[in-house]
Amino acid sequence: MTIHSGSVPIATRDHGGDGPPVLLLHGGGGNLLGWRDFPNRLTPAHRVVSFDLRGHGHSGDGDWDTASLLADIRAVADHFGFDEPALVGHSLGGMLSALWARDNPGCPAAVSIDGHRSAATHEHNYDGLDPETLRADLKAITEVFDAQTAALERPVPPEQLEAMRAMRSPDEGEAVFEARLQRDLVERDGQTYSRLGADTARLLRVMPEFVDAVPVLNDVAVPFLMLLATRDFPGLPPQFGPLMAAHRAGLRRDLATVRQTRPNLEVTEVDGSHGMVSERPDEVAALVLDFLARDRN
Repeated sequence: MTIHSGSVPIATRDHGGDGPPVLLLHGGGGNLLGWRDFPNRLTPAHRVVSFDLRGHGHSGDGDWDTASLLADIRAVADHFGFDEPALVGHSLGGMLSALWARDNPGCPAAVSIDGHRSAATHEHNYDGLDPETLRADLKAITEVFDAQTAALERPVPPEQLEAMRAMRSPDEGEAVFEARLQRDLVERDGQTYSRLGADTARLLRVMPEFVDAVPVLNDVAVPFLMLLATRDFPGLPPQFGPLMAAHRAGLRRDLATVRQTRPNLEVTEVDGSHGMVSERPDEVAALVLDFLARDRN
């Protein structure tokens, strides 16, 4: 169904289920179909709703800022009569879950699935690399991200579409995969483009909470679970392996510091990559369900 957040249409899917409500927030550049069958793992215990973020999937475009994104979450919650939903977000969605939890102290719990800080961020967020190597690697990965963002201004080459289709996992039906892929694309003037536009991607990349959402956790008082990936994302150029290891080391260090004053924060490492929702859905769902089910009275 489509609801409206101000003037922006928000494509929403009600997965049904019984129990306390949960909103699912996908990552940047994705869409609600990226959750695949993950919602069905939660519906035995929860009423589950997912939606496309503005500028993504079948939702409309509008101002891209934290206030607007949080207003969209509120619009979805209000539409379904959810006064205090729990939030489960992946990547960017996890960062938004932290912001929501900070601003809504009545939130029963929130979960971030590997949504913490950009891989191209400040040197002090890394641990274990010598400064010269760190600066060189950060410069190189920033150039990669800049090129990816610039490419969003151009049509998607046919060979790239074929490469994307070749990445379909055997357990995802072809029709389901194609629907998810097409939701990430848009046709203009007979050409195929990424649904996530270059302008939105640039704004996303400079959002303070996208650059680093860890400081937000210092102000979150509700139960909050952070699931951390321990493996590099498949397809990552090998040259960035040491940088990603230093990135994870910095996260572990900084999250441990937050936990000294915020015992409501729980950190669990998952033997998977940033794509753990599709790689290890049973394990991730079990961790989420256990966290949401705890009696904290």
